[in-house]
Amino acid sequence: MDGPVDLSVTVPGSKSLANRALVIGGLSGHCEIDNVPDGDDCVAMVDSIGLLGGQVSQVGSTVRIGAPIDLARSGPAVLDARIAGTTSRFLVGLASLVVGQTTITGEEALRRRPLGDLLEALASQGARVTSDGGRLPVTVSRGSLHGGKISIPGDVSSQFISAMMMIGPYLEGGLTLDVLGDPVSSSYVALTASVMGEFGVESQVTPSRVVVPAGVYQASRYVVAPDASSASYPLALAAIRGGTIRIPGLLRARDQGDYRIVEMLERSGCLVKVEGNDVVLTREESTALRAIDVDMRDCSDLVPTWAIVATQSVGTTRISGIGFIRNKESDRIGDLARELRVLGAEIRETDDGLEIDGGQLHGGALATHHDHRLAMAFGALGSVVEGVRIDDAGVVSKSWPSFWDAMGIVTSS
Repeated sequence: MDGPVDLSVTVPGSKSLANRALVIGGLSGHCEIDNVPDGDDCVAMVDSIGLLGGQVSQVGSTVRIGAPIDLARSGPAVLDARIAGTTSRFLVGLASLVVGQTTITGEEALRRRPLGDLLEALASQGARVTSDGGRLPVTVSRGSLHGGKISIPGDVSSQFISAMMMIGPYLEGGLTLDVLGDPVSSSYVALTASVMGEFGVESQVTPSRVVVPAGVYQASRYVVAPDASSASYPLALAAIRGGTIRIPGLLRARDQGDYRIVEMLERSGCLVKVEGNDVVLTREESTALRAIDVDMRDCSDLVPTWAIVATQSVGTTRISGIGFIRNKESDRIGDLARELRVLGAEIRETDDGLEIDGGQLHGGALATHHDHRLAMAFGALGSVVEGVRIDDAGVVSKSWPSFWDAMGIVTSS
């Protein structure tokens, strides 16, 4: 479409918050979790909690867990995480509390993603763990699982730390995690601690250590805030097209690491207003987007979004701190760079990031590499670059199944 946008886009609840609340709610029972998104990740988690013995019911976006999962279950169970990395890692941790064997599996793309550090952490605490070379499928049972102090790398995935944190209260003596290396995505560890606190367990979190006390989660009603990661796509749309986007309720997402997209777009020349809990972003057509340098180690899910903004900015954008995202749903450095080059982008890979020159692009067919974030970022870019075609556009079902309809102005294929 031509011309600036003038839209209000309601984004789904945060799948990061929802999946944490579902794991914790599965342990506490007698809870209600509202505004659960309908993406594949959360659907797989809800189904899995039911298979682990939790009494789960759902009406619309509200999930009720009447009774907790059965930690004493002795029989086997198989949980399908589909293509959801977060779900698979959290389920491996959760299932380690159960007496009987639980096998966690998923689709082929998910089975390529590493789990070694998490599996080693569980085994070191006495869980019985069998895996296919440190990847899914994984079979786990409680064994002699216990608490105490362990070391865990922080430079691969914060999800391993979060998975251990959430089971920590149910281990004798609680759990202390010494985080090794330069932590990545540390904002998600803080997010985990925040959700745990809403269910009555207060953890102590520093960049190098996490202390989780022994205890039990309390019944609670938890409302999932809007997803800042999802909000990045309509916000980027207004930035690259010009015009105004309103995201209802987005201020409630300000504790999420990816809320940083708002500040980044302000630095690039956009105007931001907060009206109640709504965030309204505007870029005047007379104001060009400015390229900026940004370390994105704590907001790495924004990289595809920021890359497409960079292609429409004046100057060279330098993204650093993200070498670890080569092991996401796709190689989010290499695959992203290759696809943007299809459209004529000048983009260079570095050891820990990307350098992207702003400039004129042309149409072309883009592969999503089974990655919902590539698909959604490419969709926003397609609103200003004529002739962009997106293969496997349905991959957005992972986090935002109604993405194409909600955006309303993007043509997918």
